[in-house]
Amino acid sequence: MGPELTVPPIYSPIPPAIHPSHPAIDAQTTAWAQAIGIGSDELRGRLIQHDIGTFAARVLPDGREAVIGILSDFVLWLFGVDDGYCEEGELGRRPGELMAALQRLLRVAQNPEVPMLLDDPIAGGLRDLRRRISEHGTVGQTALWVNALREYFSTVVWEAEHRRADSVPDLNDYTLMRLADGATTVVLPLLEMGHGYELHPQERDQKPVRAAAEMASFIITWDNDIFSHSKESRSTGYYLNVIRVLEDHYRLTPGQALDLAISQRDRVMRLFMRVQERLLPAASPQLRQYLHNLGTFIRGAQDWGTSSVRYTTPEDPANLPTAFRETPTDTSDEPVDIPAISWWWDLDLLRTDAYFAAHTRLAVSHSSLSGEGESHPGRKDSPVPG
Repeated sequence: MGPELTVPPIYSPIPPAIHPSHPAIDAQTTAWAQAIGIGSDELRGRLIQHDIGTFAARVLPDGREAVIGILSDFVLWLFGVDDGYCEEGELGRRPGELMAALQRLLRVAQNPEVPMLLDDPIAGGLRDLRRRISEHGTVGQTALWVNALREYFSTVVWEAEHRRADSVPDLNDYTLMRLADGATTVVLPLLEMGHGYELHPQERDQKPVRAAAEMASFIITWDNDIFSHSKESRSTGYYLNVIRVLEDHYRLTPGQALDLAISQRDRVMRLFMRVQERLLPAASPQLRQYLHNLGTFIRGAQDWGTSSVRYTTPEDPANLPTAFRETPTDTSDEPVDIPAISWWWDLDLLRTDAYFAAHTRLAVSHSSLSGEGESHPGRKDSPVPG
């Protein structure tokens, strides 16, 4: 059994929100999981109790219901892979075999018509998800989703190697991998689909926007590690968590590691809010919507992480907060001392507002010249936040 830690209220300047159809979305995901047959009966029974539809409804609180349903089913599918294939299954300690299994799944995502894994429920669920994503997204967004899935799979294999060796990774490596192995990047194309628009690559890939998306991934995964530490550390198997990594890297007690993890995520949260504020004035309506939903993704993960039985574990209650704090524990503007992400602060400390405006206007100019980045014809979009 791991150390007993009490997680204090976490800093969150983003207001909560939820789509009004969340009960129906959650029920639909339960029915989908049962119909597809995701995981074992025991694993599936656990997953459908985790209110995953509520999580998806918090991520896209004013999005299109059909896409929120896809997101909800997809998150449950991801847990089926992560819990079933990796953490609890034999493949979780066999990185070579796991890589082969995940590559077969990736081929299904790339080409759903391939005659492979036809009797595998995980592959069947992925085929259904790919079909629905293609219906509601563009060719480019579908390709982004497949590529992000490839990135997620590669980090899962990296994690399996540490599980096999029972080793704790370097902090910088863990941070870099956590940006993808939390499966946050696989959700990003669905943020666009949820409102029926497509960001032009000149907007999506510009450095400040890419940094904002990475910051959102960092905050979500650090928060997830903080909220899930009790469940993970009490399990009998290997676990990989930022608190364990910080303990090992700096020779800290669990309590000190928790405090440091909170300090790190607070600094990144403050930076995310500043970068978002600087991007908004010259941003296109589509980019404003995207930045808004990066925020709802962060807050949605926080609300779900502190309330879902996946992390509160009622049979062995975790000491999680029931409220959030309005001020950060760390107000420093200095970069977090992790090389993989310290460049984010260059945007904040070394660049002017004119830099953000120029880069954003350049992206909008490219978008208007090409005719891309517009809402899809025939789709009714929700109002874009100002």
